[in-house]
Amino acid sequence: MHKTIFVLVCGILLSSFVSLQADEQWKLVWADEFDEKQLDYSRWGIEVNAFGGGNQELQLYTDRPENIRVEGGRLIIEARKDRPNIQGTLRDYSSGRLRTKHRGDWKYGRFEIRAKVPGGRGMWPAIWMLPTDEKYGDWALSGEIDIMEFDGAKPNHVLGTLHFGDQWPNNRQSSGEYILKEGNFSDGFHTFVLEWERGEMRWYVDGKHYQTKTNWDSKAAPFPAPFDQRFHLLLNLSVGGRLVGAPDATTVFPRRFEIDYVRVYQRASK
Repeated sequence: MHKTIFVLVCGILLSSFVSLQADEQWKLVWADEFDEKQLDYSRWGIEVNAFGGGNQELQLYTDRPENIRVEGGRLIIEARKDRPNIQGTLRDYSSGRLRTKHRGDWKYGRFEIRAKVPGGRGMWPAIWMLPTDEKYGDWALSGEIDIMEFDGAKPNHVLGTLHFGDQWPNNRQSSGEYILKEGNFSDGFHTFVLEWERGEMRWYVDGKHYQTKTNWDSKAAPFPAPFDQRFHLLLNLSVGGRLVGAPDATTVFPRRFEIDYVRVYQRASK
C-alpha cells in the first residue's frame, strides 16, 4: 500500500515537473490585461468600415464607445441594433473590430485569449490572425489563421480553421471543432489557445488539446508557406454572415463579446 502511494505521488510530481518545463519553454512577449480605463492604442487599432467584412455581414464597424470600450478590466465589443450611419451608409446593426497590425506582429508563438462569447442566432465572434505583409498575395494566398470562431446558434461548439492554397475563389480550408460536454460557451469565460510553430499548429480550449494541423500548402511558395511569415491578431463581433446567417426574433440586442486578456508568448530560445 505504502509503495503504491509513493509511486502515485512520484508520478504526480513528475507530471507537474514536465508541465512546468513545457510552460517555461514559452516567454511572454506581448499582452493586454485591459486593466486601464481606456483602450491602449499602442497595442490596438480600431477598424471602421461599412463593407460587411466580405462575408455578407450585416453590421457597420465603428469606433464608438457604444461598440468598443474597456470596462471593468475587460475589453467589450458590443453589437447593437441601432441603424448607424458611416459616410452615408446605413445598416441595421453596429459592432466592433480591432487588430494589432504594426503594433503586434509575430512569426510563430503561443496565443492565449480568455473570453466570453455572446450567444444568439446571427452572433459571430472571432479571434483570428491575418498576414501583416501579404508576401504571397491576396487572400487566401498569404493565409488566414482562425484561433476561435463561434456560431451563436450552436452554443456548445467552437471552430479552429486555416485558410490557404490559392487566391479566392480557389482557396481551401482545414477546420476542426471543439464541443463542450456540458453547458454553453456563452455561459462564462473560456481560454482559447493556438500554438504555432514551423510546420505545425495546435489548438486548445481550457487547456484541452483538440486538433493539430501539419498539412497545408500554397500556390505561391513551398511548405510551410504561407504560414512562415508574420501575422497579427484580430478580435471582432460580426452580425450575420455566411457562417451563421442573420439574426431572428429570438436574438436580443445588445450582445457583448467580452475579452479578459490577450497574451502572446514565443519560444524562450528565440
